Amino acid sequence: MSSSNGMVEEELLVPIEEYFNSAVNIGTQQKTKQMVKYVYKVRTDGLYLIDVHYTDKKIKDAAKLLARYDPSKILAVSMRVYGQRPVAMFARATNAKAITGRFVPGTLTNFSMSDYIEPDILIVTDPFSDQNAVKEAKKIGIPIIALCDTNNDLSNIDLVIPTNNKGKSALALVYYLLSKNLLKERGIDKFDYKLSDFEYEDAVI
Repeated sequence: MSSSNGMVEEELLVPIEEYFNSAVNIGTQQKTKQMVKYVYKVRTDGLYLIDVHYTDKKIKDAAKLLARYDPSKILAVSMRVYGQRPVAMFARATNAKAITGRFVPGTLTNFSMSDYIEPDILIVTDPFSDQNAVKEAKKIGIPIIALCDTNNDLSNIDLVIPTNNKGKSALALVYYLLSKNLLKERGIDKFDYKLSDFEYEDAVI
């Protein structure tokens, strides 16, 4: 079988309906040239739809890449409110580091700062809202994984996970699957978290 964009269809991490129910496929009314290949349709209301077969494959690819790194050297970032709990839970589940909310300039480049961090790889929830982290990661020469919506510029991004990066359900599902599959790539099948653990809520972790 193949997807709408001609990809050879592999077994998905979750039933395709789960991606749809979490609105992972719902993009924006804009698309960049770099994101065209991940779009399979435009709705009558002008929203571009993301082919979730690509989302699924890129989550697997990201998990394999991240598994090469010391967990403490992985940094996940989210300025977006709906991404903050998923990012914090990703860090908790995988022993990575997380920065939620405002990214303080110099965090990756100014070693005299008390909050200075030396990651070997960066994950961002949105390359636009997390652009300060992207710029600093580029400056120090570490790979960047990004959750990218149809309107995102992919400059400086090494691995794209195409997804709705604004919806709370979509962000929860992507980070949940990324966490679970990263542990699998490390040889750990046990996963003690539920999807609901990754979903945004008002309570602070």
